[in-house]
Amino acid sequence: MKVIVLGAGVVGTTSAWYLRQAGHEVTVVDRQPAAGMETSFANGGQISVGQAEPWANPEAIHKILRWLGREDAPLLFRLRADPRQWQWGLQFLLQCRASRARTNIRQLVTLGIHSRRCLQALRRELGLQYDHLENGILTFFTDPHELEGGVKAAEWMRSLGNDRRVVSVDEALRIEPALAPIRQQLQGAIYTAADESGDAHRFTLALAARNAANGVEYCLDTQILKLVKNGDRLGGVEIEAAGGRRRTLQADSYVLALGSYSPLLLRPLGIRIPVYPAKGYSITIDIAKPEVAPSVSLTDEGRKLVISRLGQRLRMAGTAELNGYDTTLNPVRLQALIDRAYELFPDIGPRHSIQTWTGLRPATPDNIPLIGKTRLRNLFLNTGHGPLGWTHSCGSAQLLADIVGGKAPEVDFAWLGRGG
Repeated sequence: MKVIVLGAGVVGTTSAWYLRQAGHEVTVVDRQPAAGMETSFANGGQISVGQAEPWANPEAIHKILRWLGREDAPLLFRLRADPRQWQWGLQFLLQCRASRARTNIRQLVTLGIHSRRCLQALRRELGLQYDHLENGILTFFTDPHELEGGVKAAEWMRSLGNDRRVVSVDEALRIEPALAPIRQQLQGAIYTAADESGDAHRFTLALAARNAANGVEYCLDTQILKLVKNGDRLGGVEIEAAGGRRRTLQADSYVLALGSYSPLLLRPLGIRIPVYPAKGYSITIDIAKPEVAPSVSLTDEGRKLVISRLGQRLRMAGTAELNGYDTTLNPVRLQALIDRAYELFPDIGPRHSIQTWTGLRPATPDNIPLIGKTRLRNLFLNTGHGPLGWTHSCGSAQLLADIVGGKAPEVDFAWLGRGG
């Protein structure tokens, strides 16, 4: 079967891999000149099954109200005259109920555990190099109330088969000595030994190269103009190559993996999905003194920031700004990351080496990605992964390849169109 994958980020690239491994003829289309150049380019680097708590939870409303008026707030709703933003926000509030949050956590952990296994198997099979570390993730707390909430969440995670261990300040510093500069601020920590970290961009480029060597065709520098409907099926994809040449690509099946931009192509078909862009920021610092840099990936729970060592670079990422498709770098939000990085690791490296980045995460109100069938018989979705696209990419792709091939996915998840 011929399959066209729209999107060459980490989700689209992994989808292409598993589809090709299943024996399909695969073409990948993306507007960028290389794979992994947008949301996958400079994210936090965590494979964070243990960090699967959705943004929508019982504590979220209180925190959002507390953060109102703060330009550097971890979660910022920049209200616009955009009905889609307001609708998304209302759905988000409905998902903040404790019962919904528990259901959503179960879904995310189930997919995350499967996805981590897929990534590990793929790494062993292909020998991919992407600055990965298997040192776990340490979530540290500087507020005793947040630590109390974190302990409760860890108990729930353990009941789902995800071992999150509560540790003292002393043990946290033994796990990651680089946190010594803030010892007096620490209240405690939670350690997930099975989690990992790595450079999603390097991984995506390496896997895309394997795809191409394995017969996957890439149409890069190519604008996706329109999805062409033909009855109850998709009849083709109108594209425009870099030279201005327009044509229509056709296939037996199509996979939409365009992240935040997926709703824009679906809307003319009458298909509406609850995906809204959540802008995140990151900084990357060249490490000058390896002895003061962390080797365990970290989550700064109070600031909602993640920190990963990627070879001789330190990546700090976080915040979520709901402001439509704006990709302007906000200097206040970036400065908050820079200040926190040097507060935690004063001698990490020169400030002139800092690289800044922003990208749009495709967020659903419940953080559950949209994977599976649409009402068009040959159009499938793999989008809406929010902050967990890197974590869930391999598992989502492997299971989607099963669905496209007519097989029942092996994981119990809220698959789209599973009723046929």
